[in-house]
Parts: sequence; C-alpha cells; structure tokens
Amino acid sequence: MAPAVCGTLLGLAMYASGLCAVSGAAFLYRDYCVIGAGPAGLQAAYFLQRAGRDYVVFERSHAPGSFFALYPRHRKLISINKHYTGKSNSEFNLRHDWNSLLSHDRRLLFRRYSRDFFPNADTMVRYLEDFASLLKLRVQYNTAIIHVTLEKNEQAWNGHYFLLTDQDKKNYKCSSLLVAAGTWVPNVVNFPGSEYVEGYETVSINPEDFTGQTVLILGRGNSAFETAENILGVTNFIHMVSRSRVRLSWATHYVGDLRAINNGLLDTYQLKSLDGLLEGDLEDLAIVKDKKGKLHITLRFYLENRNISAGIDSITLPQDELDNFATRAPYDRVIRCLGWKFDFSIYNRSLRMMPGKGNIKKYPQIKPSYESRGTRGLFVLGTASHSVDFRKSAGGFIHGFRYTTRAVHRLLENRHHGVPWPSTVYPITQLTNSIIKRVNEASGLYQMFSVLADIILLRENATAFEYLEEYPVGVLAELEMQTGRKAHNGLFVIIMEYGRNFSGADKDVFYYNRAVGEAQHAWQSNFLHPVIYYYKHLPTEREMRLRPPDWPLPRPNAIHHIVEDFLTDWTAPNAHILPLRRFLENCLGTDLRNFFAESCFLFAFTHQKLPPSCQQGYIRMQGLLGSQELRQHAVQAGLLQDYTPTDLSGDRPPDSHHGSQEHLTRDHGIPLRPLQHLVNAKDEL
Repeated sequence: MAPAVCGTLLGLAMYASGLCAVSGAAFLYRDYCVIGAGPAGLQAAYFLQRAGRDYVVFERSHAPGSFFALYPRHRKLISINKHYTGKSNSEFNLRHDWNSLLSHDRRLLFRRYSRDFFPNADTMVRYLEDFASLLKLRVQYNTAIIHVTLEKNEQAWNGHYFLLTDQDKKNYKCSSLLVAAGTWVPNVVNFPGSEYVEGYETVSINPEDFTGQTVLILGRGNSAFETAENILGVTNFIHMVSRSRVRLSWATHYVGDLRAINNGLLDTYQLKSLDGLLEGDLEDLAIVKDKKGKLHITLRFYLENRNISAGIDSITLPQDELDNFATRAPYDRVIRCLGWKFDFSIYNRSLRMMPGKGNIKKYPQIKPSYESRGTRGLFVLGTASHSVDFRKSAGGFIHGFRYTTRAVHRLLENRHHGVPWPSTVYPITQLTNSIIKRVNEASGLYQMFSVLADIILLRENATAFEYLEEYPVGVLAELEMQTGRKAHNGLFVIIMEYGRNFSGADKDVFYYNRAVGEAQHAWQSNFLHPVIYYYKHLPTEREMRLRPPDWPLPRPNAIHHIVEDFLTDWTAPNAHILPLRRFLENCLGTDLRNFFAESCFLFAFTHQKLPPSCQQGYIRMQGLLGSQELRQHAVQAGLLQDYTPTDLSGDRPPDSHHGSQEHLTRDHGIPLRPLQHLVNAKDEL
C-alpha cells in the first residue's frame, strides 16, 4: 500500500523506487520495517522474504548478531547443540537444536557450524552472518534507529504510519513495525558507593587479574555464575548477593534460570570452601572505600545523616554492632551482573511503549499475540517479547522465539494480505494419527509448551477436521479473526505441559516415584507431556480472562492427558494411543477405528450409524482391492475364516452375464461371523 503522501505522479514515481517526500524531507517507505538483525530480526526477514513482502531490516552494527559479538563475555553459550538423537526426522531433531533458525536451506543448521554441545558465541556470529548472506536478506547495516514516532493516516493499514529516524537524520516510513532489538541495556542499581562497582559488560575476563583477590558479585543469574566460574580457582573467595534465592533450571524447568554448566560456586558454597551466597535487597546496600582501596559493605540506613567524605572511620559498619556480620570482610572488587533490559528511549510517547510490571518490567508491555498493548501494528519479537512467557517457557531464546516469530508472521499474513493461517484438512479417521504424529515430532509445541498449541477445527457432523499448527493460545478467543478459519463445530487444542506442582525454585524434582507410568493416572504426570482440551464452542474473551490460575486455557468440556513418557515417545499402543482414541471417540460420539469390509458389512445391518471409516471407505467402494494374498494374510491373522470356493458354474458359458455375477460374488464375498477379533484392547487399535 503506497503512503497517502505519495498521491502525485511524482510521488508515485518516487514510491516505485521506495522513496517519497514529506515536508521537504526524503524518506524510504517499506510495508514492514524490522529493527535489529539479531536472530529474531533475521528470522522475521526470512518469512517476509519467502512471502514476497516489501521489507527492510535496520541493524546498528556492520554485521548481524552484534549482541553475540560481545556476549556472553566468556564466550560459551548455554544453548544446546545436540548432534545425535537416534532420529532422522528433521522436525524432531530441532527439539534438541537450540541455535538454528528456521529455513528451507539445510546448510543453515547450526550443527554444521560447531560440534560443541555448548558452542562458542563467535560461532553464532558466523552462523548469523551466513544466514543473512546465503538467504540474501535485505539488511541495512550501520543504521541505528534513534527515534520512532507515529503519523496518523486513515489510509494506512493500522490507521497510522511509523516514522523512523537514524543516526544520520535519514527518515524511513513503514506500515508495520517489528521490533527485534532484544534487551541490551545493562540493569543498574544505584546505591551509595555504586560508583565503585564494575559492570559485567566491561570487567576483565582474564582470570589472572583476580589472583588472590576477594570478590563480591551482585546478581544470581547465568551471567553472575558465568563470571564466578571463570575466576573460581584464583580468588581468595567469592560472595554473591541478590534479592531472591538461586533458581536452578532443572528445578524450575525454565532454561533462563541457572544452568548446571555454570554452577560450580554452588559446590564450593555447600561444601564450605569459603565461597558463599547471600540474599538481600541491593537497594539497601552501600559500599564504602577505605584508604587502602578495600571495599566495605554496609547498609544504606547507616549512612543517613553521615558525611561519607569524612572517611570510613566516621561511618558505622554492621560489624560494629554485630561482630559476626556475614560480609564483614573487605572486598577487592565488586562486580554487577544483573542482566539486561529493553531500550525504551527511542520510542516517542505517541507509541505508548510502556514497561511491564513486577518481574517483567524490563520488557515492553505486549499482548499474547506479541502486538504492543499501546499501538496497533507494532509487534515485539525475540528476547524482548519474553514477557508473554517469562520464567515459564522458551520465548526469550532462539529455540522458542523462532516459532513465535513464525506465528506473528502468519497473523500478519492474514491481517494485511488475506492469507489464512496454513491448515490441512483430513478425514476424521485420521484424527488420532494426526495428533500422535505431532506430539511425537513437533518442535514448536515441545519448546513453547503452554504457549503455542495445535488447533483442530471440526467440520460439520465431525466427518473431517482442519489442522492448524502452533497457534498462540493466549489469543484463542480471537482465533477466527486472527487466522481466517471458522470454528463453528467445536475444536480440540493440543498443548504440552509440565505437572501443575512440579516446577519451582523450592521443588524437589528428584523425589522417589516422581514419574507416572499408568494411563489411568496420566492427569498426575509431572514431566512434559501432551494435553488435549476439547471445546464444543470457541472460548470467549471473558472465559480466557477468568481461567483458573496457572492454566493456559479455560476449563474445557473435556480434557485428556497423555501419560508422560521417559523417552518422550508417545507411541505405546495401550498406554498412549488407545486412551487417546477413546477420549476422542467419547467427545465426538463416533468410532474412529478403521474396519475391514466384513465388519462394515455387519455394521450396516446392526447399527443405525456406520463408523466414519465405513462411511468414507466401504460404502463408497473405496479401499484395498481384494487379492488372494490379502485373503491369506487375513486368514492367518484370524480376521477371516478359511474357505475354499467351489465351482458351481457347470457348463455355463464363461461369457454368461449371470455366471459373471455369481463368480464375482463367490470370489469377493466375505463370510459372516461374530466380530470376536475386536474384543480385547489390543485389537481395538
């Protein structure tokens, strides 16, 4: 859509080349502007380019992935790069490849770049450079967007255009803005003496610089423990202080919490080798420097009405009143490792880009659709979109946001270009197989558990269904509007979940009998497992708002848990498939089994309604062509009785019409007998 200011012939000519003029200033117009050429920005560019859309990516550095060129400081990523899974299925293997972006090019799998289980960050930089160049993505480098504002226009897609200005005062205009700039502004806590604190982003990474020193680290995330791990063997001791207790990723099941690769200090703390962890509000602290350059920790209230410049001797320290105060020993260095936050400074107030509240205040406020709560048409992608699933799922990391970015692209395709959400229609007899296939292979469901879900839309009379993959469950009530698909006849929602009370910093996730193995106790499963929700009608906005705490969805008409599996392989006939099929049959009031013609023939005489497989196959004369080999196989399997046809034609001419009909009946007829082969559970599958 051309901007309204390009209404003149000259304007149209300039627009054809991507340029236009407003108030005497030239600007570049694109339908989509993407800020940031990190993993999320490149992933968005890939989908836009494949769809043939008009877009540009702005990157402040000379190459993509500028954040990874600097961080992590000690260069080891904590994202898994698993080469071998025992499977050849590429979708399944992405479950254990946390670094690759989605593309059609098999050369751009991260395992081709590194064999390390935890790769070096420099490899990620090289990978992103190749991703941008090999796919010929339209990235404009050395372009730092320093200001973004709105221009109201009723002809624009969203009722306004986004106006962007770079460091050289060049202007750009777009109809939709995708912010993929990440979180890169250091979190800083100001307190008396904070000027003596070194930042994670600038502190030395040479362990020899810390030899024989005593170090205090502010923070308790992976950057803090990564820093401690680097100097653990050369320091006198390391203390670490933070507001909250340490959160271990294997207890919380959140990949952003402390990973085992960095937790060496926990050993030295618990085994009493001088190092230690403390809890305290950093804003209550104060640091005082003595004449020898040593740093002393005190509390802010001790400094009230005191003159710090008068010297440390005039300042009360906690150990003056409590002689066993934990941090009474002076420190040589204090290092801040408090993570990052989103840069709100470049956005004009007209965009209403507001920070979140509480523990998500470092992220902008967005809807579950990843669209800004303040401005239509502004979407936040990548790490900065993590407020949707912070400390719950993987939306702040490559292996999560590569799928949420694709979901946003599909929402935009439907909204602006009339392209419905991709779907596939199957006969209802394929319902069980379709679900089993997805829960055993799909990486998006697996990584973005409780956030992305597969949606099955039932057709009239439940004779067929439409399958939509990886839709954001937070906007389930808006499904028809967001996807262009109709949900008039009920739906199933397939999602992956952990047990309700299994994850948490204070949980014992190694307790005896922690796993469930019996199908009848599947609802008590603790580890990640598939859950199927059935709704007779699409949930409303009100029902979504009033859903139970910690539930991703409102209460359904029926719910089914597929029991957790040690191998995450949900293909066991009795434990996984049979209970699922019976649940689906109960919801639909039909029989989803596939039957031989013999059984369909009997059903036609004994049932008012035939099973779908008989309706779609036997009655329509579809299915396998009968042959002697198939009949012998059925006899051996006990599915047909053995019989020997006799020649009753006598001297009837071979071309006789009557004889032909009798011969056809004799050769292809199926003897009637009770359906004893369907009695036990195993034969029901």
